[in-house]
Amino acid sequence: LTAEIRHVSPHFLTKIESFSLLSEYGIEKYETRVFESGDYKWRLIIYPDGNESQDKGNHVSVYLAMADTSSLPVDWEIDAIFSIFLYNQISDKYLCYRVSFNETKFMWGFPKLISKKKLRDQSNGYLVHDTLVLGAEVFVCKRQQRVTESVTLHRPTKSPQKREWKIEGFSKLGNDPWFSEEFTIISLDWYSSLSIIFVKYFTCLSYSYFKFIFFQLRKMRLYPNGYQSSKGRAMSMFLTCVSAKHFDAHTKVKVRFIVSVKGGSNSDARYNTENCKLSWGQLEFIEHDELQGFIVDDCFTLEVNICVQLIVL
Repeated sequence: LTAEIRHVSPHFLTKIESFSLLSEYGIEKYETRVFESGDYKWRLIIYPDGNESQDKGNHVSVYLAMADTSSLPVDWEIDAIFSIFLYNQISDKYLCYRVSFNETKFMWGFPKLISKKKLRDQSNGYLVHDTLVLGAEVFVCKRQQRVTESVTLHRPTKSPQKREWKIEGFSKLGNDPWFSEEFTIISLDWYSSLSIIFVKYFTCLSYSYFKFIFFQLRKMRLYPNGYQSSKGRAMSMFLTCVSAKHFDAHTKVKVRFIVSVKGGSNSDARYNTENCKLSWGQLEFIEHDELQGFIVDDCFTLEVNICVQLIVL
C-alpha cells in the first residue's frame, strides 16, 4: 500500500475504545454509522481480525461501503476517490491510504490495512490504551459528458470530384443571378451562384452528430453583371455550402478546389484556392472586357474540381 501522512482530519472519524474486545467477544465485523458525501451515503466496515480466511487474525481489514443502493438506477456507476485514515495518537497525524475507483461494486477497501503485530505495538501510536481511531474521506467525481473528436485526412487523388455546367442563353440572364443545382461532395452539399465573378472555395463546415461528415450540400452562385462593388464591371462567382446550417460549430472541413471557366480558342480562366470557410467567392474574377472570350454560341461553361483534404468531427 502507498500511504501518506496528513495533519488535517478526514470527513468521518470513528473512535473504538477497548478495540481488542471485538475479537474477544467474537464480533467479526463492525459497521459504522452512516455519513454522506457526494450525494451518496457511506459507512466503514471494519474486520478486527481480517476478512481473508487464509490470513485470519493477522491483519485488520477496513472497507468503504455504500449504505443505500436502493435508489440507484440499474446501470449505475460511480467515479470516486476515497481514503482510509489511521490516526497516530502520538504524533497527532493521520496515516492515509488513497484509492480511486470506477465500478459498480458496493464495497471497496483494504483487506490488509495494518498487521495486528504492528497495531499492538503502542510505540507506533495507532492503538494506545486499546483505543483505535479510523477515518474515511470520499470525493465523488461528477460525471461530465464525454467529448470526442475525430480528425480524418484524405490523400490527394488523381481524379478529384468534378462538376460542370453549361449555361445556355447566357446573354438572357442580364442582371439576374444564376444558381446551380445543389450537388454533393463526399456527402456534403454545395451550390454555386454567378454574379460575373468567379469563386473558388475552401470550407470549414460544421456537422451535427457523429455521421461521418460526408454530406455537404454545395451550390454555385453566378452574377453575370457583377455583385456589390463589382457590379457593371466584372462577373462574380460564389460557392456556398447549403447544408452548413445543420452543422455543429466544432466540425471543420478543409477543401481544395479549382473553379474554371472554359471558352473559345482554348481560353481558360482558373481560380485555385485552399481554405476553411462556409462560403467563398471572388467579386472580380472575369472583367466584362474579357468575358466575351469565354462565351461560345451564347453558352458559358463553368467547371469545379473539389478535393476534400481534412475533416474534423
